[in-house]
Amino acid sequence: MRQKIKHFLSSNQLLKIASLNSVSVFIRVISGLITSKLIAIFIGPDGLAFIGNFRDFIKSGQAFTTLGINNGVVKYVAELKNNSRELSQMLSTAFYLILFSVTFFSIGVYFTSESINDFIFTAQKDYVNIIKLIAISLPFYAFKTFIFSILNGLSKFKKILIINIIAQILGTIANVFLIWEFKLEGALISILLIEIILFVILLLSAFGVFNYLKLISFKKISFISFKSLGAFSIMALLSATLLPLVTVYVRNYIILEIGDIYAGFWVAMQRISNYYLMFVTTLITLYILPRFSQINTQRAFRAEVFSFYKTIIPIFGLGLIIIFFLRSFIVKLIFSDEFEPVTELFFWQILGDFIKVLSLVISYQFLAKKMLWHYIIIELLAIIVMYISSICLIDYYGLIGVVKAHFLSYLIHFIILLFVFRKALFGILPNNTTDDD
Repeated sequence: MRQKIKHFLSSNQLLKIASLNSVSVFIRVISGLITSKLIAIFIGPDGLAFIGNFRDFIKSGQAFTTLGINNGVVKYVAELKNNSRELSQMLSTAFYLILFSVTFFSIGVYFTSESINDFIFTAQKDYVNIIKLIAISLPFYAFKTFIFSILNGLSKFKKILIINIIAQILGTIANVFLIWEFKLEGALISILLIEIILFVILLLSAFGVFNYLKLISFKKISFISFKSLGAFSIMALLSATLLPLVTVYVRNYIILEIGDIYAGFWVAMQRISNYYLMFVTTLITLYILPRFSQINTQRAFRAEVFSFYKTIIPIFGLGLIIIFFLRSFIVKLIFSDEFEPVTELFFWQILGDFIKVLSLVISYQFLAKKMLWHYIIIELLAIIVMYISSICLIDYYGLIGVVKAHFLSYLIHFIILLFVFRKALFGILPNNTTDDD
């Protein structure tokens, strides 16, 4: 029995990555705790609401600068790493698409900074100069993401995680100084600074990837690669832009209808949720997409999904139960007594997050197999349900309505995914299955 457990632990690739990933996530969580505590002390719940809006706008901007093709780069590097001609065409096309996009979008952000300021801060505050700094940080984010996607496609998990750990430690030191000295302005600048730190560390450490960057040439741009990456672009931009924007609209609705402090409580809940979700979401990004890209049968897809559910989900579920019972302690540890109302949001948020992770694992098959229309229809439906249910349930239940809407949206999303993949996950499969359909 002991030998079997030892063999299982040493041979399970998912557990190996999970153990490495847990170190990186632990550092990020500690970093987040320190930053959140400083925000609670120096800025308060109302400032936290504006930080949430700023962060969500940046997420949308970052998705536009990369055109959302990073998942496509991961997939094709994993598939074409032994075919230098096709790999060169794909990398060249991706690189110049990103170069065009980041140039166009950065200029746009710089010259519309006043309008963006009014949208993010509801015309209550003037942070136009910080909005202009977004334009400077976007190229660092775009090319950092491009290089990380190459490393991810090559399954260089250890290098990715080590770079993230170093950047997180340096970023935390910078965060402490900026928030201490400049309060809300410092917190906003620190969100931008981490991308620049990551890019510099990446250039200094990822020497192996430069051999792949040499394959990039303007002459190698390919229409076929453009078409292939375009499908990923549509899929990624849909959720990466619409979801943060809907979140900003919902947050502004809470600010107007209930008050900015309550919007800050919701952001505090989202920050805590992001901390414990990091362990699973980074693992899914690192392992699931490259793995789903390499497999070509429904049987293998089913095996990977249920392997993840059996290996990771029980640990994740147990962690969520512990977090729920420790919610008062966690809120006081991360924030302060002022944030006590956040504890009332835990139940529905945790329940929604559990269903969200179950959905995420399956939904990566859309990206791996380029199931464009399935992805678009289901994501659009999920975003519409999230927005409408949030507004209706906030009107009926107050602030707790927004986390009930979170649970309801992901429950519907998960049920639809189970229906779409019912044959692959639960149907009878022939032994010689070779097709994904």
